Amino acid sequence: MRSFDAPRERPAPSSFTGVTLDGNVVTHTFEGRTLVVAVKTMCDGCRDFVNSTLDELANVTVVIVSGTDDPDGEWVNARQRVLIAPELLKELDIKWPPFYVLVDELRRQVVSEGVVFGPSQVALEIAPYLTA
Repeated sequence: MRSFDAPRERPAPSSFTGVTLDGNVVTHTFEGRTLVVAVKTMCDGCRDFVNSTLDELANVTVVIVSGTDDPDGEWVNARQRVLIAPELLKELDIKWPPFYVLVDELRRQVVSEGVVFGPSQVALEIAPYLTA
């Protein structure tokens, strides 16, 4: 069972620019398969990604993105960096968090997607795409 019926393959950018919670501008280039996890505040599955060590996802680059800032400071002590990048969410056609997409950097395509319940669930869903 998957969190999403079937992935919609679609174009992905080769890079994007986001802003850290500290206000620093960061440019990320997709090199290798990259898991983009769209998060929001007040979301249990999102908290698991932001506060976890993500050990089960050690074989893929993980980028955590939000369309909005963290006004209540929920992510201040997060283990993972959250980038504010609403334009990337639009480019990847991510309409609502919590959601993930797996980007194949060679084809510049989204090859898998789904709803985020936690790191272990996402790791299981994307595993077949990491060996191809």
